[in-house]
Amino acid sequence: MREEYLKRTLTIQSRKREVKALFSTIQRWKPALQNSAFHSAHEEAFEQTDCLACARCCKETGPLFTNKDVDRLAAHLKISPGRLQESYLRFDEDGDWVLKSTPCPFLLDDNRCSVYSARPRACRMYPHTDHPTMSEVLDLTRKNAGICPAVAHIVLKWLEQPPAG
Repeated sequence: MREEYLKRTLTIQSRKREVKALFSTIQRWKPALQNSAFHSAHEEAFEQTDCLACARCCKETGPLFTNKDVDRLAAHLKISPGRLQESYLRFDEDGDWVLKSTPCPFLLDDNRCSVYSARPRACRMYPHTDHPTMSEVLDLTRKNAGICPAVAHIVLKWLEQPPAG
């Protein structure tokens, strides 16, 4: 299964020009159509995708941490927010809190999250294909297609047979 997931995302990476064109088309759709197309495709993709067999999101990328995320995770770990920031986070070039390194330090050997109940909002929302306003995350979703096999599933299907827009 893991090989199949990797194959999906590698296929997306090799078809970047087509993916970019697809997302250019999607950007021209009305927001309601973007939402309904992605949300129904999200359900289907996750019926066929086992996140615990992959965990590329946790191994290769990292979430942005809001102040609320820092406070929630620090409380969960029973440390101060300052200690959490010092131990695990850094400011990126945009001034956002991000992990110092990947893979995520809270990822367990079995691909489960050791802080799942207190994970950042960005982790809760990933891969964003069920975001309430897809127009806000289309660029991010396109990037996630090269990481997440569920998003790759959606995009590959749409490259073969685009939804009516």
